[in-house]
Amino acid sequence: MSEGISLKPALGRYGVWTFGAVKPEQAVEIERLGYGAVWVGGSPAGDLNYVEPILERTETLQVATGIINVWTAKAEEVAEAYHRVEDAYPGRFLLGIGIGHPEHTEEYRKPYDVLVEYLDALDAAKVPTSRLVVAALGDKVLKLSAQRSAGAHPYLTTPEHTEHARDLLGETVLLAPEHKVVLSTDAAAARAVGRETVDFYLNLSNYLNNWRRLGFTEQDIAKPGSDKLIDAVVAHGTAEDIAARLRQHIAAGADHVAIQVLGGWDKLIPTLTELAGPLELQPKA
Repeated sequence: MSEGISLKPALGRYGVWTFGAVKPEQAVEIERLGYGAVWVGGSPAGDLNYVEPILERTETLQVATGIINVWTAKAEEVAEAYHRVEDAYPGRFLLGIGIGHPEHTEEYRKPYDVLVEYLDALDAAKVPTSRLVVAALGDKVLKLSAQRSAGAHPYLTTPEHTEHARDLLGETVLLAPEHKVVLSTDAAAARAVGRETVDFYLNLSNYLNNWRRLGFTEQDIAKPGSDKLIDAVVAHGTAEDIAARLRQHIAAGADHVAIQVLGGWDKLIPTLTELAGPLELQPKA
């Protein structure tokens, strides 16, 4: 079993999380704006064929998966693809893996055991723990992420969860939570956009249990989700309002925050452009 490590992947303070891969030209603009990483979300394929086109067009941008689903992508395929990408673009790809949802797997056995077996297989294939992170919400998997990888990538959480995770993980491993944003000062409209995305997760036990641990009531997490819940996991308002919310994760101990822009692909670059200033990013000339 691999030991925990002290060298954190350098992703920059803020990155971008999207369902599916950004287009190479979008990645170029994301890098130019000063964001440090792009996370390819939505259980992307294990062949990692979407990674090289982004890395080819950019210079320093990191690409991460958020996350490869261990139920649907064979560890051996993922490891082979990892080495292919790493050989071509050393130090610019971070492999994020996770256990997915019990509701979406027909032959679902103990998720923790499956995750450990997958990590064992990646170890055997010489995927370095320094370029590997684990999706983690509860304490058991958070601890595993610190022991077996470079750190944790919590999804759909709050700064309060980030603070707890940092206390549990210690300072030597990466903590990179995701947070959703809607750039709109119309609170009702922003919440409606947020609910369209959050609705999917209101059926999933791992997220529901995590929200319960964070103090949300059964009324909060019942469909369609209370305003309190939506406001906690979807930042909205002005660019300054959203930046202030994202900085709460940093203040709570996050090394990096992966920003998911909601409302459609056409909102991605305009929203990230508006946020760059309040987030004090350093755009490239």
